[in-house]
Amino acid sequence: MICSHNNRPILVSRLLKHSLTPIILLLAINLSAGLLTFRQYGMSWDEPLFYNYADSIRMAYTPQAFAPGFDFYQVFGKSPEDHKIYGPAYLLLARPVEQALSSVFQLDMASAWHLVNFFTFQIGLYAFFLLARRWFAPWPAAATTAFLAWQPVFWGHAFINPKDAPFMVLFLSALMLGLRLVDRLRQAGKKPWLSLLFAAIILGLASAVRVIGPLAGVLVFVYFLLSKNWRAFPYILAYSLMAVFIMFVFWPYLWADPVNRLMEVFKHMSNNPTELAVLFDGQIFHANEMPRRFLPQVFAMTLTEPTWILFFLGIFIAISSAWTRKLDWRAPGVLLGFFVSMLAYLLYNKPSVYDGFRHFLFIMPPVFIMIGFSFQWLWQKLKPAVCSIIFIAALLPGLFGIVNLHPYEYAYYNLFVGGVGNAYRVFETEYWLTCYKEAVEWTRSNAPGSILHIQREFPLAQYYAGELSIKDLGKEKESDIHPGDLLLFHTRGDLDIRSIYRKLPVEHVIGRENAEFCIIKRKN
Repeated sequence: MICSHNNRPILVSRLLKHSLTPIILLLAINLSAGLLTFRQYGMSWDEPLFYNYADSIRMAYTPQAFAPGFDFYQVFGKSPEDHKIYGPAYLLLARPVEQALSSVFQLDMASAWHLVNFFTFQIGLYAFFLLARRWFAPWPAAATTAFLAWQPVFWGHAFINPKDAPFMVLFLSALMLGLRLVDRLRQAGKKPWLSLLFAAIILGLASAVRVIGPLAGVLVFVYFLLSKNWRAFPYILAYSLMAVFIMFVFWPYLWADPVNRLMEVFKHMSNNPTELAVLFDGQIFHANEMPRRFLPQVFAMTLTEPTWILFFLGIFIAISSAWTRKLDWRAPGVLLGFFVSMLAYLLYNKPSVYDGFRHFLFIMPPVFIMIGFSFQWLWQKLKPAVCSIIFIAALLPGLFGIVNLHPYEYAYYNLFVGGVGNAYRVFETEYWLTCYKEAVEWTRSNAPGSILHIQREFPLAQYYAGELSIKDLGKEKESDIHPGDLLLFHTRGDLDIRSIYRKLPVEHVIGRENAEFCIIKRKN
């Protein structure tokens, strides 16, 4: 990361001084890496049915959906009771792009979706950069954005997560545009209808992905109240009503009974009633019985080592700057208050939690904004060479994690835990079964005539099977497994060692850093 532009040719110097140069460089690096690697990611547990939802939801916008006798639940795909509570705004917007990529570049469905998901994440990074620019110079803002982008957990989810990562992007974008709208409303003589329109549309789309999306609008309203610009209230009202309208348009489940169904979804999502088995601290818990320390401990273990040091330093710097009136505390206060209040709510209410903190990606940007205050302070106080070294040192753990774990970056654990190898069999690692791609492809290459029995999540293996003969182990008897057959197990929740086939000899293992993700065994 560059901290000084002295003694450079005039053209290069001008480019380096341009406010957008740092983020353009970062996005170019990210896109180059993503385009080279997106085909290597396997589909995650949730993807097959969710993409089926993307294919089905289009029917809601056809005359057929309003014909007498039409079963409207068809529009929610093969899992309507689950999908109806997830607004489809992202799927509606992203699917045409996925279809175009598949057609033009002859991509398989999973790879095309992974590329679209990754492109969406880059949009979120640009929104984060614009938010960071409220307080930081271009290069510290870009360093902060890179620090978020190159967290292995975020990098992995950017490809394989069509639910939580896009929601984070929309929520963050809605917050950034909403804060900007309030600022422009304070400027005398301006009527920022275009800004209002963009902010309302993105807030509406975020709300039509997760029922908690309107919380971004609540944060914008809190900032508006702190700004005390009462004359602009009609604009805020118009912004809110427009966002509600967009949410309604992009969420077909709400059409029949908007208020009651919205409350139904909110109640369901607040409680998230699931009893999935989760490995945590060497014990198996049900997701609805996790100890309160789960999220704080996961935050501490799965973000890179400098993260929380820089976070608390950034809070101290921000508070000091606000105390000396060098910083307007209102917007940073809203962001930090959002993270703290959400964390407090989760600790107090104890909803079902599983799969690390993927459901709470959207509450994390304020953490990195606070880290940005540390980067900005370093930029202002230290010599360019020292500043550059510290920036690079802060980014390296994330980059090493991405390279070492690829394409399973989201399974990352930091060195405070001893890496993913030491976390293995103590905490969940590759919990979304993306290693099925590598496991099934290995079987196709090395044992093409074998029968492969799949322990669970059969559709994932089926997608990559091709001509390989595969069977669903969950539907078979022990007598159906013949000598020479292969069995594919996954280590999520220690399922492999809890199986009656745990003592079969191992044929092949897919994993990273001494952690085993997928295990192929042979019936002897």
